[in-house]
Amino acid sequence: MQRPDLTVLAIPAFIGAMGAEYWWQRRNPAAPGTTRAGDYELGDTIASLTMGVGSLVAPFVTGPVVRRLAPGRTKGGAALLPLGAAAGVVTTVGDVVRRRRECGGQLPEAGTLPSSSSAPVTVRSRVDALSLMTSRSAVVAVGSTAVAAASIWALGTSATRLTRVAPVAARHGALTYLAAIAGWDFIYYWNHRLSHESRWLWAVHVVHHSSERYNLSTALRQPVAEAFTMALPYGVLTLAGIPPRYIEDARAINLIYQFWIHTEAVRSIGWLEKVLNTPSHHRAHHGSQRQYLDINHGSILILWDKLFGTFEPEGEPVRYGLTSNIDSYHPAVIATHEWRDIAADVADATTWAGRFGFLLRGPGWAYARREELASAAGSAAPHVAQPVMG
Repeated sequence: MQRPDLTVLAIPAFIGAMGAEYWWQRRNPAAPGTTRAGDYELGDTIASLTMGVGSLVAPFVTGPVVRRLAPGRTKGGAALLPLGAAAGVVTTVGDVVRRRRECGGQLPEAGTLPSSSSAPVTVRSRVDALSLMTSRSAVVAVGSTAVAAASIWALGTSATRLTRVAPVAARHGALTYLAAIAGWDFIYYWNHRLSHESRWLWAVHVVHHSSERYNLSTALRQPVAEAFTMALPYGVLTLAGIPPRYIEDARAINLIYQFWIHTEAVRSIGWLEKVLNTPSHHRAHHGSQRQYLDINHGSILILWDKLFGTFEPEGEPVRYGLTSNIDSYHPAVIATHEWRDIAADVADATTWAGRFGFLLRGPGWAYARREELASAAGSAAPHVAQPVMG
C-alpha cells in the first residue's frame, strides 16, 4: 500500500492554523484608518487556496505530459526537436532577410550589433508579414527546445532512475533520515535561489510571490508548472544511499516547515533567528523593495544564506508582492502571466542571444532589456505609421 503524502495529511492542521491566525487578527486589529498586509482578504485568500489545490492536482496532469513529450518516447516527443529545428531555420532566415532590409540589401560586418550599426534604425510595423513569421517561429523554436530539455532532464534525473546507478546501497535509520532532510534543505536553497536568478524558473516560482498579502494562506499559493522547467535534482540524494521514501518525507517536512513562516503574527523567535528560517526572514524574502530582492532563499535553515551571501535581515516594513503587480485574483492569470510575458519578449527580440536571454537570464535583466527595446522603438516610432487597432 502506498504511503500517504505527509503534506496531504497536514491539510487539516493548515486550515486550523489559518483559522487561529484569523482569530488573532480579529483580536488584534490594525489601527483605525490603516491597512495591514497580513490580514485576510477574501479574493486573495480564495486565489491562494485555489492555487494550492491546483498544485496538488497538477502533477497528475503535467507528469504524463512531460513523459509523452520526451524525445524518442512517443510520436509527439519525436516531433518536438524537428519542430524546434525547423522553427529555428525559419527564424534565422527571417533574421537574415530583415537585416538585409535594414542595411540596404547588404548584411552588416560580422560581429556588428544592430544597436551599433551605422544603418538607420528601422521600426517594423506589427502587421509586417516577415516580422510576424519570424516572431512566431522564434517562440515555437525557443518553447519547443525548452520543453524537450525539461522532459529529458526530468526523466534522466528522477530518484527512481538515479537509484539504479547509486554507487552505495540504500541505508536506513535516524541518521540517514536526518541526512535526507538536511540534503533536501541544501538543494532547495540552490533551486530557490535559481528560481529568482533565471527567468525560466521564475515563471514557475512567481506564482508564490504574486500576492500582496502575507498570511498563512499565502504559503498555499504554490506553482502548477514545475514539470516544465529544469532544477537541481533532489534524486541525487539516492547516490548517497538515501532511500526514495526518505527523500519524499524530506520534501514534505520541508514544505510543512515553510507553512508557518508565512505570517506577520510572529515577530521574532529569539536566538533561533540566527539558525532557522523564520517569519521575519521570510517576510523580507517576500518584499518587493530593492534591498529585499533575491535574498533569504533557505527553507528550514537560514545558515545557507549566511554562508553563500544572500542573507538580509528584516528592516523597514515590507511591501509584499512583485515589483510590478498583476492586480488579479484569477488563477489562470496568476499561473501564466510570466509565461505570456516571456513569449512576448522572445517574439520581440531580434537575435538568438536575446531570445534565449529572455528565457534563461535573470528577471531583472529581462525587464531592463524590455524597457531598452521599448525605448528604442518609441524614439523611432514617429518615423513610421502605426496600424489602427479597432
